[in-house]
Amino acid sequence: MRGSTKAFVPLTSVIALLVAGVLGPDLQIRPARAFTWTLQWSDEFSGPANTGVDTSNWIYDTGTSYPGGPANWGTGEVESYSTSTANVYQDGAGHLVIKPIHVGKPPTTGWTSGRIETQRLDFAAPAGGAMAVEASIQQPNISGTAAQGYWPAFWMLGEAYRGNYWNWPGIGEIDLLEDINGLSKVYGTLHCGTSPGGPCNETTGFSSGPHACPGCQTAFHTYRIEYDRSVSPEQIRWYLDGAQYYTVNANQMDATTWNNALHHGFFILLNVAIGGGFPGNPTKFTASAIPMLIDYVRVYYGS
Repeated sequence: MRGSTKAFVPLTSVIALLVAGVLGPDLQIRPARAFTWTLQWSDEFSGPANTGVDTSNWIYDTGTSYPGGPANWGTGEVESYSTSTANVYQDGAGHLVIKPIHVGKPPTTGWTSGRIETQRLDFAAPAGGAMAVEASIQQPNISGTAAQGYWPAFWMLGEAYRGNYWNWPGIGEIDLLEDINGLSKVYGTLHCGTSPGGPCNETTGFSSGPHACPGCQTAFHTYRIEYDRSVSPEQIRWYLDGAQYYTVNANQMDATTWNNALHHGFFILLNVAIGGGFPGNPTKFTASAIPMLIDYVRVYYGS
């Protein structure tokens, strides 16, 4: 379902850059310099056990759509999001828990889960600098037929989406973590342009495809993007546990599409969806109440 597109680099340039140490074996441009990272915002989820999120930091999304927005969140997922501490709560040990729960029959009805987004929508890479967004997450510990329909995610949307809900994907979406059906993978994706098709091949977008994420369902791992505006072309890099696994460069699309998708603020989202076009719908074998755990979410600016 997901694909990737990479810019062509002439062989002579590749050789020169390899000698200079600018390119790695994946032939993707590296940072022009090391950044000094300054923490701009974080949530360490250090609240008491069985309490909800800090609503000075987070907004609960509820129901099956934004008010007036696309049905089923525009993805076909089948759960209803709630503010209940059965679905979203701090565990008292420094973690946020997002737990999808199923009650009743048939398997595509009766699901509740949690989805939250930051109050702030101004997280933006400074011109000439960079922004890093990172979280430590344990994916739902589930696999096989019991995992059918599970869709955990850590992602970002352009600020102009809030209150409009019909301007996707032009306003930009950056997916730091998606996995489906308990595959112990990670997908990193940039959505942009127009849909369907367009300069960003929507609805697939520019995607890493499934990248192996061993142990990501049984332990915490770090998921991070760096949006670097100090290099030309600008680029976004995706990291798993500090290792870069995917890059999108600005010259893979026209300048207007890139600027519309990225030259503005973003807000951050965390959720566990059930069903939809990406994972497919749950079945009678899909297990209930398998949580995603989040240790922290942090935003840094680099200079």
